[in-house]
Amino acid sequence: MNALPLVFFMTLLKFNLDFNNNRINGIGTMEGNTLCLHSEKGDTFYDMTEFTEIRYIPYFGCCAIEGTSRDGVTEICRGDMSVSAELQSAAKRLTSFIEGRGVGEADPYSKRYCEKCGRRFAPGSVSCPHCVDKTLLLRRLLPFVKPYILPILLSLLAVFAISAVSMIAPGISRTLINDYITAEGINTSESKVFYGFITLVLAMAGTGILSALLSVLRSALVVKASTGLLTDLRKTVYQAIQKLSLAGVSRRTAGELINRVTEDTQVLRDVLVNDLPALVQQVLIFAAVTVILLVMNPMLALVILLPVPFMLIVFRVLMKYTHRLYGAQWQANSEGGTALHDIFSGIRVVKVFGAEEYEKKRFEKAARKFRDISVRNELIWNLTMPVADFVLSLGNYAAIYILGSMLLGNEIGLGDMALVLSYVSMIYGPLRWMSNMPRRLTRAFTSMSKVFEIIDEEPEIADKEDCIEGDIEGNISFKNAYFGYNSYENVLKDVSVDISKGEMVGIVGRSGVGKSTMINLIMRLYDLTGGTLTIDGKDIKDYSQHSLRSHIGVVLQETYLFRGTVYDNIAYAKPDCTAEEVINAAKLANAHNFIMRLPDGYNTYISERGSSLSGGEKQRIAIARAVLRDPKILILDEATASLDTETEKMVQDAVQALSKNRTTIAIAHRLSTLRNSTKLVVLEKGTVEEIGTHEELMKSGGRYSKLVLAQRKMSKMQ
Repeated sequence: MNALPLVFFMTLLKFNLDFNNNRINGIGTMEGNTLCLHSEKGDTFYDMTEFTEIRYIPYFGCCAIEGTSRDGVTEICRGDMSVSAELQSAAKRLTSFIEGRGVGEADPYSKRYCEKCGRRFAPGSVSCPHCVDKTLLLRRLLPFVKPYILPILLSLLAVFAISAVSMIAPGISRTLINDYITAEGINTSESKVFYGFITLVLAMAGTGILSALLSVLRSALVVKASTGLLTDLRKTVYQAIQKLSLAGVSRRTAGELINRVTEDTQVLRDVLVNDLPALVQQVLIFAAVTVILLVMNPMLALVILLPVPFMLIVFRVLMKYTHRLYGAQWQANSEGGTALHDIFSGIRVVKVFGAEEYEKKRFEKAARKFRDISVRNELIWNLTMPVADFVLSLGNYAAIYILGSMLLGNEIGLGDMALVLSYVSMIYGPLRWMSNMPRRLTRAFTSMSKVFEIIDEEPEIADKEDCIEGDIEGNISFKNAYFGYNSYENVLKDVSVDISKGEMVGIVGRSGVGKSTMINLIMRLYDLTGGTLTIDGKDIKDYSQHSLRSHIGVVLQETYLFRGTVYDNIAYAKPDCTAEEVINAAKLANAHNFIMRLPDGYNTYISERGSSLSGGEKQRIAIARAVLRDPKILILDEATASLDTETEKMVQDAVQALSKNRTTIAIAHRLSTLRNSTKLVVLEKGTVEEIGTHEELMKSGGRYSKLVLAQRKMSKMQ
């Protein structure tokens, strides 16, 4: 075996079970060529040069890493399912090491639990909403607020004005009661008294009208700021999702992504534009009234404020507890959206298999889960808040007793008592409102962490700063290429293939051997984990993604048509094309005749996912879409799979003419469609087993020959 590369002290894995399934805490590190396992039961060392294969083995409730050497199979370490993803990643890295390619980097998504609090991450997530820095999240929202700072500041001024007006009203009531309603010896027939009384009544009405007008003004300003802010947030999140690599999108469900663009941004909008200004208003009222009461009667103010520390403790406890509750509620809501998306997207399959009842139960299960979590959350609040409200009421009752005693002792007037009680209610009103803030803030912080996780995620496929823009010739070369979709298994292993400009290359092999993976790599939907892939002698990573893909035409195995007209679907590949170009592309794909038979020809509206067309019609539109781009590289992944024999022959002739002077890569299970290829690449278990022309491979009697003979035998039986 070749000498392995040296790696010095690298933490590679964590394990938490011994071989008898007893709980332990252990880590594995690489020191040179040695894997060192450290735990409280001692240290174990494995010389990795002795192993020829490393495997991840899933058991029932636990998992392990095993190694094969000349002495047999050795179980290296074991863990429960909480560390399964990390052990999978470690097994792949150890396999890379013994193959002489180094340990490589750990999969950042192999960690499933937060190291701080132990909570499980949501699928596709690597951040914990509970442990995230809340202050940092709020600061990061400021750039979104900046364009709307003027209406927000004006709305805050309106809040200050409303608060100030609310402070005036109790004073007017006090004067009205003391000087007119309860005053003795006043002759109400005197014009001076009458006008004074009317003035106070009008003043009260005026404060009410002014408060209402200020509220209307604030609402108008809030609407202006909130709609713009919501649009900006949704645009930013959507653009961030668009920038994610295909792997980044695939890690999350469609329902979860939709939830982040719609509901989470709505929550952030509400918190920024509604809750925070309202919080400012309530805090201002509370502070102002507290100062007024302290000036009027310090002892009475202290009695009224006695329940406040209790409320602050309740807030603190609830803030800690509700993070987990609302994280679970967010996830349950996301799962319900995903279930709906799956059902509506696959409604044809649901109908064909008569699975309406099954899907009904599946959605009801998701809805029940969301209901149960929501009921539990609300139950906690509804059990906690009445107790807190009663404690607040104790201060109110104490104030009534003290004020009543003073009133009976003629120490104060009825108006003074009304004034103080009004201020007491103005203190407890903000406290009662703020009692719901933990719930609102927890929900908001959960949404913030989800939104910024998407915004912050670095795309795995990113352009270099000095990336290449411009034409390509179409020379493609794989050299010792390795790639795997998951953290523990390679789909392609040591693949080396050269494809020259103008060649038509067929990729052949059984299902799952890596045929579609090769074309995904050529389109740079993923990057190699080892080896190189070059186009025209330059690493594919040197090209900008847009420039590269603008020279590639693709007909994928799963044909997807967008909701819109036939013309729009073909022109999707080249938005600035002419109608003549669209028609010529349709003719080359043998789609023009059936399109003209549609009710509105090229303007015929296609329903979602093209469900109103047959499979062959959809595939021909997809071929026309690829042809329209006039690409330097044409990729056909089972492009004629849904066509009848006669139509397939026509499309094959069109493809044959189209493939001249451009590189064509085709995948087909019907090997007869590839016999005219200039080169055939036969894959088996992720490696290249054979390369040659149809005649050469038939003469060699290898795997390709056996596949062809097997298909011929099946055709005769049919």
